[in-house]
Amino acid sequence: MRKLYVIMVGLPARGKSTLAQRIREALEADGRQVAIFNNGDLRRRLLGSMSTRPEFYRPDNAEGRAMREDLCRRNLEQARQWLAQGGDVAILDATNVSAQRRALILEELQDHPALFIECVNEDPLLLDLSIRAKARLPEYASYSEEEAVANFRERLGYYEAMYTPVGDGPEHFWIRVDSMANRILQEQPCETSPMYPAIREVLVCPWVRSLYLVRHGQTEFNLAGRIGGDPPLTAKGREQAQRLARHLRGERLDWLFTSTRRRSHETAAPLLAERPDLRCLALKEFDEIFAGDCEGMSYDDIRATMPQVTMQRNADKYGYAYPHGESYAMLQDRVRRGVMRVLFLAKDSPIIIVGHQAINRVVLALFLKHRKEDIPYLNVPQDKLYHLSVTPQRKVFERISY
Repeated sequence: MRKLYVIMVGLPARGKSTLAQRIREALEADGRQVAIFNNGDLRRRLLGSMSTRPEFYRPDNAEGRAMREDLCRRNLEQARQWLAQGGDVAILDATNVSAQRRALILEELQDHPALFIECVNEDPLLLDLSIRAKARLPEYASYSEEEAVANFRERLGYYEAMYTPVGDGPEHFWIRVDSMANRILQEQPCETSPMYPAIREVLVCPWVRSLYLVRHGQTEFNLAGRIGGDPPLTAKGREQAQRLARHLRGERLDWLFTSTRRRSHETAAPLLAERPDLRCLALKEFDEIFAGDCEGMSYDDIRATMPQVTMQRNADKYGYAYPHGESYAMLQDRVRRGVMRVLFLAKDSPIIIVGHQAINRVVLALFLKHRKEDIPYLNVPQDKLYHLSVTPQRKVFERISY
């Protein structure tokens, strides 16, 4: 069995540590001995708050550069010893954005192959939220949140000035991955490593530890048979929202995602009232399918006044778009983007999405691989939730009454 170094690469807040942890879990499930060596953890332990100052990371700061290089060498030595003492894979978790740093790593680690994995993600919403999460780490306890954010952005600018993508540096084996979309952009495979297929699978697999998918409660439009709009919940809908909150008592939830629509927010309200620390974010990607000229109409009205719409939609419910509206085919791209944002932000935390009928159909199809023509007919009732858990080792899907 050939041992392996996995070297993470990428600017801060791009998901490197999350991927490193997932790679370790997947390889350990295959019986490998894996350890992560994180430069940031070592830096915080040895240098404390002094290393939070942005100038510590300036490329022309000779003292800071020497200290950072010393930390790197210490971590490399620990990784080398780990493999020498029986480990199979050592994961080096750090930015490693400069070609010079990666040349140093290859010079120091010549006993086993080194696979470099570069994480890229330029989604502005995710970067802002990730940076704000970094600013709440204990090392910034003496800063206000805005001071910490400004501090971190300045540090980020110094990393950007040193940045050389993998493939343009000295590395022989590398993968560049879009860490939000679970998509490999380019690669130079490490064919000689038996671990390479398992690592690659982690990079492309949608990874969700625990996802609860819920449709909003009954609305006034549901009662009247109308589509779209922004109606409130009925009394029954509010009771469904209360039952949902009661059903999930005792279950860990770290993130709640809604659409921007009133019915989604009203369904989430009892959950938020019971869980003041539950992080919540409304995403437009989860807004219900837009019915265009048919917004607010009933199916009977559409059939009577716009028979061609009913006929064409029945012939191809997946591909047909309401006049000046959306189709399920159009919906898929934005819903997929929303799901990828959710999974990136929540990492491996338990999640709940309070969505809509068409939205939840598309979310389910992303994980369950339904035929596209079947997506518009998936059953998404208002008194049941879906629970999903998807990793390379585990695939669970259940529909639960509440």
